[in-house]
Amino acid sequence: MKNSPRVAVIGGGPAGLMAAEVLAQSGVRIDLYDAMPTVGRKFLMAGKGGMNITHSESPDDFLSRYGVRSAKIKPLLDAFGPEALREWVHGLGISTFVGSSGRVFPTDMKAAPLLRAWLHRLRESGVRFHMRHRWSGWDTQTGEKAALCFETATGLVTVQADAVVLALGGGSWARLGSDGAWVPMLAARGIAVAPLKPANCGFDVNWSAHFSDKFAGQPLKSVTVSFTDGAGRAHTKQGDVMVTASGIEGGLIYALSADLRDQIDAAGSAVINIDLLPGKDLQRVLAEVDHPRGSRSMSSHLQSRANIKGVKSSLLRELLPRDCFDQPERLAAAIKSLPLTLVAARPLDEAISSAGGVVFEALDEHLMVLPGVFCAGEMLDWEAPTGGYLLTACFASGRVAGLGVLDWLKTR
Repeated sequence: MKNSPRVAVIGGGPAGLMAAEVLAQSGVRIDLYDAMPTVGRKFLMAGKGGMNITHSESPDDFLSRYGVRSAKIKPLLDAFGPEALREWVHGLGISTFVGSSGRVFPTDMKAAPLLRAWLHRLRESGVRFHMRHRWSGWDTQTGEKAALCFETATGLVTVQADAVVLALGGGSWARLGSDGAWVPMLAARGIAVAPLKPANCGFDVNWSAHFSDKFAGQPLKSVTVSFTDGAGRAHTKQGDVMVTASGIEGGLIYALSADLRDQIDAAGSAVINIDLLPGKDLQRVLAEVDHPRGSRSMSSHLQSRANIKGVKSSLLRELLPRDCFDQPERLAAAIKSLPLTLVAARPLDEAISSAGGVVFEALDEHLMVLPGVFCAGEMLDWEAPTGGYLLTACFASGRVAGLGVLDWLKTR
């Protein structure tokens, strides 16, 4: 072990920890560095509402979730896909189950027990952890053995390593360690990096002060959102949408966020259409709206005939001209397809994940970006919706990078 190659893994998220595990199992000396006091902080935060590890859908459907980068993600999933990940979790003594949505969770729904068991195994295998070590680049721009520089509480530390795995995360949730500070350091080495953008994010809407103040934090329950992107492709999702002080968010919106963001980038805004009553067709809604209401107010009428009340009723008032409520055909059409203009994606640091990063064209098939330097995880240029897809690709890329290091070291 004393004369074994020494590899530095920078970043203590799932990708970095997986790369460290692969390497440690092969007898390589591993030093893992992270800027935060503890590893896995974003992993733990993602598990607060239930640790969604992966998804049980068919391989083709699973792969499709990675959009334009599906072809680049496929080799990673071929090496370590959802089933392999689930078996790996079981190997840590953590059982899993498939939820009604097809998502896969630990039986206790928690991230902490899984992370504790994993870290125990990593330490037992010899991985050495160096916390509060913020990577600040290389001390020279030349040479394969350039020293790695780390800022610590006691000053600058330099480290020599035979190979390096960079698993530095994207640009979302900076308080948990993913701040994108690595982008200029890699760009300075001539590495192509696509700009980091928010993914799985909310969007701004120009609400009135009244609507924002009264309904922020309330859900639009059981609606369908439709959107046609710039290429003419139609997207439709059903679920809940959360109204926020500045706009909208929630799982349904996150699933469409990549296309919505790109449309806003291209055209300055994006229009979605909300079906407030997806369980009723237009003719049924028209019949209910057109039913004589007598002395009842329109709000009471819509509540009694169509069960439109609260935030749904007020959203109609927010978005429709007053005279629309006197025209049953227009009102019914709006209930079934209410246009809402989104004007901006929420800031990157608020997003669940980020798009952009080191482009795959800068990497070889082992995820090597410079001689002896490999990249993994969310710092690569890909994105996916929530549902276990983000974690699965992070784990898979960490494994591929770790195996790539082993192959590269054999040639030295």
